[in-house]
Amino acid sequence: MKIIIALGNPGKEYENTRHNAGFLAGDFLQTTFTFEPFQENKKMFSLISEGKIGNEKVFIAKPTTFMNESGKTALALMQFYKLSPQDILLLHDELDIAPGAYKVATSSRAAGHNGVQDIFDTLGTQDITRIRLGIGHPTEVLGVCIPHHDYVLQKFSKEESEKLTSLFPQVQKEVEQWILNTT
Repeated sequence: MKIIIALGNPGKEYENTRHNAGFLAGDFLQTTFTFEPFQENKKMFSLISEGKIGNEKVFIAKPTTFMNESGKTALALMQFYKLSPQDILLLHDELDIAPGAYKVATSSRAAGHNGVQDIFDTLGTQDITRIRLGIGHPTEVLGVCIPHHDYVLQKFSKEESEKLTSLFPQVQKEVEQWILNTT
């Protein structure tokens, strides 16, 4: 069993914001893999979709907590299903990667991402695989310097959204490869 935790903030006001890149990727995977529709699971602090990739049972979870409390979801899922951190894959936005690019990381630091840091702190490890979806820095994307916490909560421009969604088929392949290599 594997769990993909797609990070973002709940609520209509945060839809299509840069900080919700993980949610958008999770939605793509749910549709592409034809998993069950997302349903709220209050005990797991998340919306969960379930399906199979190959012979592996897989859950996609979108936390219903705010980004900075994502560790609650990770811990609840890990304890309930008796999994290890190596059975979890995170999908999240990344300031240090240009829009239209992504990187896969394992056992690397959170680099200022509060949702990722909360998961590391809550689980007591950073030995978790992550797919870091590039959103770039404000000066790279907007040409102006605004605080990062304001930037990540802004809506994607049409161009940024297209760059992000163009990555999703590659992300799908990375997810499949991760599952095949860790089962």
